[in-house]
Amino acid sequence: MPTATDDLGLLQGTLDLLVLRTLAWGPRHGYAIARWIKDTSSDALAVEDRALYLALHRLEERRLVDSAWGLSENNRRAKFYQLTRAGRRQLTQKTSHWERYAAAVARILGATSDSPARARA
Repeated sequence: MPTATDDLGLLQGTLDLLVLRTLAWGPRHGYAIARWIKDTSSDALAVEDRALYLALHRLEERRLVDSAWGLSENNRRAKFYQLTRAGRRQLTQKTSHWERYAAAVARILGATSDSPARARA
């Protein structure tokens, strides 16, 4: 089982997609977003607070998420974030793009010969 020091890190541009996916299940505050990502990735991905809040502010500015103050599970004041309609559209588009990208990388990593490269040469 990976430890916190073994986490995979996040490729640039991935955090926004992960946050949008997390919010597809309903409104959450920042800590709950980070926890869901960590738990769902079996502790492989840990989101630093600063990076998460920069992403949330960026998504708000782009009107992909809205926020409102409320009370957390421990009765503390927290800002809750939720997807907007534009955020749901963006999630669909970015998920499709990411799946195509990941499949292409997987094909390259799983290649058993260099024949495609030789065929073009």
